[in-house]
This record gives sequence, C-alpha cells and structure tokens, in this order.
Amino acid sequence: MNPICKLFNIKYPIIQAGMVWCSGWRLASAVSNAGGLGIIGAGSMYPDVLRTHIQKCKLATHLPFGVNIPLLYPNIQEIIDVVIEENVKIVFSSAGNPATWTSFLKEKGVTVVHVIANTKFAIKAQEAGVDAIVAEGFEAGGHNGREETTTMCLIPMIRDAVKIPVIAAGGIGSGKAMLAAFALGADAVQIGSAFAVAEESSAHPAFKDKIIAAAEGDTKLAMKKLVPVRLLKNEFADAISVAEAEGADRGRLMELLGRARAKAGMFEGDMENGELEIGQVSAMLDETKPAKEILEEIWSGFRSELQRFNSLQSELDL
Repeated sequence: MNPICKLFNIKYPIIQAGMVWCSGWRLASAVSNAGGLGIIGAGSMYPDVLRTHIQKCKLATHLPFGVNIPLLYPNIQEIIDVVIEENVKIVFSSAGNPATWTSFLKEKGVTVVHVIANTKFAIKAQEAGVDAIVAEGFEAGGHNGREETTTMCLIPMIRDAVKIPVIAAGGIGSGKAMLAAFALGADAVQIGSAFAVAEESSAHPAFKDKIIAAAEGDTKLAMKKLVPVRLLKNEFADAISVAEAEGADRGRLMELLGRARAKAGMFEGDMENGELEIGQVSAMLDETKPAKEILEEIWSGFRSELQRFNSLQSELDL
C-alpha cells in the first residue's frame, strides 16, 4: 500500500495544500470526500475562526482531514490549543522549526508533516520526529525557499537524504506532473494552485479569474529579504520589484507590504493592490470546477500516463 495513503488512511496520494484565504472547511471537506486529504489553512485564521472551520469540516466529512499551521505566527499556542481541543489528528507545519512542536503534537496522537524547501531542513525535520515531509520546489505559490531549488532537483535530493515518506509540491497540477514527481522519488503530491480555483475554494472570484487568465511568466518570487513569496504580477508586485531593484531594506519592504495585504487581494478581491500568492502552474489552469472533478482528473491523468510509460517500457524491452 502507498505509504502516504496508509499514513493518512486516504484513497489517493493527493494532498490539497493549506493555502491562506483559499482553503477553508468547504475545500478541505470536498477534497477529503473525493478521496484525497483536505487541509484547512490556519495561516489566515484567528483561533476562534479556525475552531469554527474545523467543526464545520467535521460535519461535512467523516473522512480524514488536516490543518496547516505556519509556526512563525505569533498566536501559535492558541492555534495548537484549538487543534488539540478539536481532536484534529493531522497537522502540516510550515515556516518554522519543527522541533518546537512536533513532540508535543505526537504525544497528543497527532500525525505531523513538515514543509521544507532544502535538504538541510528535511534532515532536521526527520530528526524532530515528523512522520513525513513536504518537499516544496521553487515553482510553488506563496512562501517559498530562498535557495530557489526547482521541484525536479529538490525531490531526488530529499529522497536520498531521508527515510520517511516524501510528498512533492511545487508546479504539480496534472496527472503528468504527478507521475513525474513519483519518478523522482515522491510517495505523494501536494497540490495548491489547481485547488485554489476550485468552486469550493474561499478565494475571491476575481482572484480565481486572474489565476485562470495568467500566462507563462506572470508570477515572480519576491520579498526575499523578508520571506520569499511567489506572487502574480499586479501594481503591488510591481512596486515591490521597483523597491528591490533600488536596494530597499527589510524595513522598506515591510512598509510596502503593510497589514492584511494578502487578505485584500486573495479574499476581498483587490487585484491591483492586494498580495496575490499563486504558483507557476497557474499558467496551465483554464477554468473553475468542483474539487472532486479536479482531483479525479489528476488521478485519471496519472494512471493514463503510467499506462503509457508501461507500454513504452515494453517497446524498449523489445
């Protein structure tokens, strides 16, 4: 049995990423009901809001789902308390040191997965006792690695470096890409951008439309002096690019970023002044559809490509 399907008790080795302002209970439950693992993104939620989403998700699905927790958030203790009190059994941690909370969570019976972008932190996450790793390449949307290592390079390096299951992320939005990730050594895939435009995504309709309209080259990694983030181009992203070209320091970039910039863009629909986090795969997305349909198309495409490669192997053997 696939190690990730076994770990989470799911049908397909497909994980929906925990995305700020996109992945509430509707999307998480829809993905879980379709056979994948849905994730509630706690990064955009106050503790009481997260509790509501967890409770609604429990009502919407009897299948496993998880919560993504960015460890750098100031109210992390309250977020952890909500997860434990609501008996969430799967946590994907990110943006911080996994050693801080992994042991505590596992003592409470929680399966812990940590998101990394380089070999050094993959090893540290394994040493911290996590059950699996998400290896996220440079193509991914939102917060990204400073090393800018692409998924094609990252996954085989991580596979060689750790013994625990590896979930590939970054630039994966189709069955073909999923098969490529497996060929590189992944045990499963985590998909964000393709689910950001799902009907159940909590992203603003204007943001979904902008993602669908995106072309090749319409995203860029920015704000490396703060936390590297992949953004869709708009007036805000242009202002950041100009400031960085002029040598802006952290203080200036923080001033430009301000507060609630991501909420304004992704959740409230300000397409020019908002922060629009999305991956390079946005250029391949062309319509909004139910999460179940998205997942099934990816799985079907994966199986079709696998059959094609099996046929190719037979031809080569001849």
